[in-house]
Formats: sequence, C-alpha cells, structure tokens
Amino acid sequence: MRQALSVAVATGLYGVSFGALSVVAGLDVWQTMALSLVMFSGGSQFAFIGVAGSGGSPGAAIATAALVGVRNALYGPQVAPLVEARGAHRLLAAQLTIDESTAVGTAQRDPTAARVGFWWTGAGVFLLWNVFTLLGALLGGAAGDPRRYGLDAAAAAAFLGLVWPRLADRAAQVVAGAAVVVALATTPVLPSGVPVLLAAGLAVLVGVLWRPDGAGVPRAVAARVSSERRSP
Repeated sequence: MRQALSVAVATGLYGVSFGALSVVAGLDVWQTMALSLVMFSGGSQFAFIGVAGSGGSPGAAIATAALVGVRNALYGPQVAPLVEARGAHRLLAAQLTIDESTAVGTAQRDPTAARVGFWWTGAGVFLLWNVFTLLGALLGGAAGDPRRYGLDAAAAAAFLGLVWPRLADRAAQVVAGAAVVVALATTPVLPSGVPVLLAAGLAVLVGVLWRPDGAGVPRAVAARVSSERRSP
C-alpha cells in the first residue's frame, strides 16, 4: 500500500502537465477530461495531443495513441493471474491495467500483496491523474510550461525505485541496459511512446533467447552446446 500510494502521488501530479498541454494544444476542458477518464494511458494521451496540437488529423491522432497503447496489452498475461478478477471486476481491472499498477503488482512476492498493490495503485493513479488533469486544464497556460517543474522526473524516479531491486540477475541487467540504450537512441527521433514499444520488443526477444533458470546462458548457446554433446 505504501508503494502504491507513493507511485500514485508521483504519477498523479504529472496529470497537471497533461491537462495544461492538452488545452494549449486546442482541446477544451471536457475533451481533456474525457481522454483522462476513458483512455487513461498517459503515454497515449500525450501522443494524441502531440499529433492534434501539430495540426494532424483526428485519425492520425487516434492511430498514434493506439500504437503507443499497445504496450498495455502486453501487461494482460502478467496481471490476469495476479488479480484473478471475474465479471465486472475484470472490466475494471482492464481499465486500471497501466504501467504503474502492473509495476507495483508484479513487484510483490506475496499473492495477496500483489493484488493489493495492483488495485491500490490503479485506483490511486486513476483518481489523482484525473484530479490533476482537471486542475491543469483549468489553469491552461497560466502557469507556463508545467514540465519545467520536474513532475515528469518524479514519476520516472518512482519507477526506478520499483525496478532497481529487481535487477539482481544477469538477464534483468541485460534487458535494463539494452532498454536504456534503445530509449536514449530513439527518443530524439521517434514519437512519444514508440521507444517504449521498442524496448518492450527487445525484452521479449531477450526472454525468448535467455535461459529461464537465470544461469546467464543464452538459449541459442545452450542449444548449440547440447547438440554438440549429442553428436557422435
């Protein structure tokens, strides 16, 4: 619960940036709130207003937001066994399956703690993100560019605090290091959110090639060694 609340506060505060930037991009307060309430995916929302604010068509804005939001589908197989939701609760869990709730939920070793972490984080981020989105939208450009206050750094720091303890084995270190390289190389030249998708694809590739027992030996190497041992 402490992790959930800290992540929810750090992420929710960043909603001020989205609300203000959305209004500056040309959306009104109601349209801005609809994005936060229904879409509820920060990366997709920023991608949407980025295209809309630069004069792109509605179709292009929707397509870009959907592309960035694909990453949430990757979280489903991880979250579903933890939450074990049924009926209406399953629909609610789908709405709350975001970066933050997935990170806090999967970071817990105990199944009960995992469920608590997921629900508290998802609900906390949803509430605070929408409250601060409204605040940012009402302020508009009066406070200047909200990114200068470093709220984006607060959200990133919360993520780093969750990820750092999980970098104990070689495979996790390789994935994290490669993801940093991909993000640094592609963020200046690709739309917002796309570097995240590339890093996720890289993680899937490492997961396919790396041994699941944490021995630090790539699957391809292990398969070749095994084949050589069986050869006469």
